[in-house]
Amino acid sequence: MENNQYLGTERVGKLLTRFAIPCIFSLIISCLYNIVDQIFVGNGVGYLGNAATGVIFPITVVGWGMSLFFGDGAAAHLSVSLGRNETESIHRGVGNAVLSSFLSGVVIIAISYVCGDALLQLIGATDANLAMAHDYGFIIYAMMPLAMVQNTLASIIRADGSPRYAMGAMLIGAVINIIGDPVAIFVLNMGIQGAAYATILGQFVSFLICAAYLAKSKTFHICKGSFRLDFTLLKRIMALGTSSLLTQLSIVVITVVNNILLVRYGAESMYGADIPLAAFVVIMKLFQIVLNIAIGIAAGAQPIVGYNYGAGKFDRVKELLKLIVGWTAIVCLVCTVLFEAIPQVFILMFGADGELYTHFAVLCLRIYLSLILFTCVQKVCAIFLQSIGHAKAAAPLSVLRDVFLIVFSLVVPMFLGVTGIFWAAPIADLLAIAITAVVMVKLWKQLGETEEGNVSKKALPNYPTKEGVVVTISREHGSAGKRIGQLVAEKLEIPCYYKEMIAIAAQESGLTEEFISNLNSDENAVMKELYLSTNVVQNAITAQDQAIRRIADAGSCVIVGRSADYVLRNYKNIVRIFITAPKEYRTKKVMEMYGDSPEQAKKSIARSDAARKSYYESITGKKWGDSHRYELCVDSSIGVEETANMIFSYIKAVSKR
Repeated sequence: MENNQYLGTERVGKLLTRFAIPCIFSLIISCLYNIVDQIFVGNGVGYLGNAATGVIFPITVVGWGMSLFFGDGAAAHLSVSLGRNETESIHRGVGNAVLSSFLSGVVIIAISYVCGDALLQLIGATDANLAMAHDYGFIIYAMMPLAMVQNTLASIIRADGSPRYAMGAMLIGAVINIIGDPVAIFVLNMGIQGAAYATILGQFVSFLICAAYLAKSKTFHICKGSFRLDFTLLKRIMALGTSSLLTQLSIVVITVVNNILLVRYGAESMYGADIPLAAFVVIMKLFQIVLNIAIGIAAGAQPIVGYNYGAGKFDRVKELLKLIVGWTAIVCLVCTVLFEAIPQVFILMFGADGELYTHFAVLCLRIYLSLILFTCVQKVCAIFLQSIGHAKAAAPLSVLRDVFLIVFSLVVPMFLGVTGIFWAAPIADLLAIAITAVVMVKLWKQLGETEEGNVSKKALPNYPTKEGVVVTISREHGSAGKRIGQLVAEKLEIPCYYKEMIAIAAQESGLTEEFISNLNSDENAVMKELYLSTNVVQNAITAQDQAIRRIADAGSCVIVGRSADYVLRNYKNIVRIFITAPKEYRTKKVMEMYGDSPEQAKKSIARSDAARKSYYESITGKKWGDSHRYELCVDSSIGVEETANMIFSYIKAVSKR
């Protein structure tokens, strides 16, 4: 954790430049494949070719999303494991992610080939472009498993400390595609099939380069056993990658809905079904470039924002927010001016195919991208909220614009015809930015009201140390587990740790006690895994685990809560206790301790137990409260003193063995 301290001291502008620029380049390179295909297909085949590649796009995005699902999840698992010094499972996490990504690709191939042209027609292919979509897609499908593995490995390689290697692998593949497209289309006269072959050749070379990295990885060593499926481990990886998958699936839904609507309303207009579809594909590529730059700025800033927020350095957090939004605004304003002033330049870059096509594409480009500033600012604000662990707000805001876009894409064309599909974008942008602004203004005020730098300066309490067992106490809310732990410690004449380990973790990580203390607060269980996957929260969990180990290494003690039973699972002198009690007993206890009404007490118990369960299971992959994981499970309704005596007697008996 100490090597992260510079995130809280270095000039924020310098940090943002250092972190954001590589992220932007990686995202731009990742979308080059499809954009390059559009340019050469548009010029060499025509707008029908662009429409055909647009039909295949949702299928490739599903593959991309699944590869990130496993890749980003495995990358997060790798980072967390390194921070917690739990390196034994890293190679299995990598192997499981790679295998799952490959198998997902095989499933996509099977579905795509079996459903064939019927699937293409379902997602927007027309009679005019169906043959081209078939020729292009059936070649692209063949490389899907290896292309997905390559993308999964790229995420893992970056997390392994080799971002330049991952970027280089992607860049080489993109360059091969850029060179291969004109050769295959214009020299070899292979048409749209040539573009597909150039794409999969670039993907295959990138795959080989990424696969070669496994022989020289820094933090793990792949072996045959790495690829043995471990569903418990895989569940943790998938939880950490859920956010990436949902982002890609929203793109799929938008693209498919728009494809279907463009064909339907286009057929009723003077432009026909294929011109609107082809124009939409081109406009979305331009949109994708600008959005990737904005996302690169915000995603690159995530570790900086998260650390400073967790450290209570809210002035730096606010300065970072201003820089992120400012950089995004500058990029978007420049692009907006260009799109509105010279739209024909961008349209003709993807091929000129008649005055009717050019007129429609120019018109719709100006409409669809008119408020791209709002689109990008809204997206980076959602990423910012995720960076500081505000999952409840970040998750809905991240898809807010997309939901509005789908709704208005269905409604507006009823009144404006095919161009209404493009007008849906600025309408969605206005509503999304308005709601986002309300959320961000509220956050800004909260940051201004919160005292900065609330970092504990406490050292490890100077308790006398002695050899013996380390007792971990896990408990249900209202079972008096903390008080029982204190009594057991008094009887054993050893220290009891509860808030103290939070203070130690805060001191050593630079994060605030309040932030670390809130790790397993009453967070909505649905959002818990998104919350726990954020960078700053993972840093806090790592710091907390290190504090628990430091306490256990100091000598015999009692540790209450914080999943200490799992953190210390490899220690030999551990006695793990789980304290439970009937709900009626716990309700009375909560009413006594906090002055709650019966109804309030019941809600508090349900909320707290759900939060503890979600936290424990998310970070351990094990079942909270499973009796097989504890040496002793005790019903504390027999009385607090009696429960403490029972645990004391058990520990004394164990110590004599």
